Amino acid sequence: MAASDPYGGRPPTSHERMAGQPWDASYTDGPAPWDFGGPQPAVVEVAAAGGFAGDVLDAGCGSGENALHLAASGLRVLGVDVAETALAMAREKAKARGIEAEFATADALHLQRLGRRFDSVLDSALFHSFDTGERPAYVAGLAQVLVPEGVVQLFCFSDRGPGTGPHPVGEDELRAAFDPAAGWTVEVVEPVRIRTRFHDEHGAPGWHATIRRRG
Repeated sequence: MAASDPYGGRPPTSHERMAGQPWDASYTDGPAPWDFGGPQPAVVEVAAAGGFAGDVLDAGCGSGENALHLAASGLRVLGVDVAETALAMAREKAKARGIEAEFATADALHLQRLGRRFDSVLDSALFHSFDTGERPAYVAGLAQVLVPEGVVQLFCFSDRGPGTGPHPVGEDELRAAFDPAAGWTVEVVEPVRIRTRFHDEHGAPGWHATIRRRG
């Protein structure tokens, strides 16, 4: 791998191609648009309702606010991202707050390389950053890292309503990505608000989906 390769030897994702820069630049030039200084309120609500259990994978954890919130509640959490600057920020926050959470570099399009299984996966604003050509690899990786009956709690921008974020997703698109024939059950898709630095306190239109991996 050349030292000058900003993508670490991997192909850039569709979002990176559109932005013309790697994910890490969102943090080195930051703060990132989604990094508003706390956990996503919709994630906090689902966590309070018992939506996460056991070993949790935070896929695309960014600077770690969601992962740290879950870890502070007593869950065992691994946060992964391709942005090294974000991971360094997450580790610093964990140390400063005295929270035990693990953070590691990993490509979300190859989650099977983690070699681990999880009871729950958090996807907070990752799914919508992949185009339709990338989603099958992401979903296949999720299938390999989830235990039987494991659950994905997925939050993404919605195509419903004005003022949404980039890469909005339709409900039909979201459901289609998790094919029942491949062992998925989409249990819930409900509207939520996704907070960012560029929306008011009400956030942007989004979806929350609870998706189960059948045994």
